[in-house]
Amino acid sequence: MTEQWPATFTTRVVRAMREARRAAGLTMGDLAQGCADRGLPDITEQTVKNLETGRRANMTIADFVVLADVLGVPPVTLLFPLGTDATVELLPSREVSTWDALAWFTGETPTNQPAPQGTARELLDLFRVHGDLIAAATASTALAKERRREASTTLDRARRTTLLERAAGYEEHAFEDCADLRTFRTRMRKRHLVPPALPDDLAFVDEPEQPGREQDTE
Repeated sequence: MTEQWPATFTTRVVRAMREARRAAGLTMGDLAQGCADRGLPDITEQTVKNLETGRRANMTIADFVVLADVLGVPPVTLLFPLGTDATVELLPSREVSTWDALAWFTGETPTNQPAPQGTARELLDLFRVHGDLIAAATASTALAKERRREASTTLDRARRTTLLERAAGYEEHAFEDCADLRTFRTRMRKRHLVPPALPDDLAFVDEPEQPGREQDTE
């Protein structure tokens, strides 16, 4: 299988591309035009046809990334047929489960110990944690705003009091989540790393802290 691996790998990717193209309702011409619109006119309709028929056995990484974007699918899903093939030949003579192959490619392979600081794996883990903090802060902030809105629109005084108490609790959670995010981003910068841009609703997290200022969730 080792000698056949490059051809087998390419065939698998091209098959996934063809299925994605058909699922998206795109013709070969549409795919080529999409590539041209993205600044890659070298991928013509004939190029796509040659790939799908096997007359062309390779493509550049740039070609692959642009084609995936035109198809509207994550590039990694074209590499590993998750959900359809139980196993894949990840490397020559190395057959593994499709999920394990995909996890290896994205750096999610489980480890018993944290990755050493400064390694590529540790960097991936760091940015994933940042993503989790973004999600938590986004959710809690939105929920706090919604609870405050509910309290401001009710005409029932007793219910308003109850809702305001609940809103205060949600706002405390939002404050803590945003504070955790701010601290984490500060630590990233101290390591000379550039954190991803914040969503508009969380832009205030990067503003300088002011003593005694409460988190504004309205």
